[in-house]
Amino acid sequence: MTREEVEAVALALPAATKVVQWGGSDVYKVGGKVFAICGLRGGLSFKVSEIGFVVLTDEGGPARQAPYLAKGQWVIVDLDDLEAEDAAGWIATAHSLIAAKLTKKARLELGLG
Repeated sequence: MTREEVEAVALALPAATKVVQWGGSDVYKVGGKVFAICGLRGGLSFKVSEIGFVVLTDEGGPARQAPYLAKGQWVIVDLDDLEAEDAAGWIATAHSLIAAKLTKKARLELGLG
């Protein structure tokens, strides 16, 4: 999967935005909160649930713990190893997990009601 394909998937989600920071990484946010980072260490980092973290990082899983972010259940997958369908689902789930942490007022303002 390419960075352009990741961008298309991420920005298709409701109220998603992109900024470039941290040395040229594409950082995707909802309500100002990061849900995915593309380009950092040549991969795609994203938020997962506690169960998703175990499944994806378990021996033989497609992901590894994201440096500095693993404590918050973040994983990283090499862009070259990403299947478009899997990545789209993971990005959508990350978006949902972060959006759910926003205040009710913020969700309403962003149309995430």
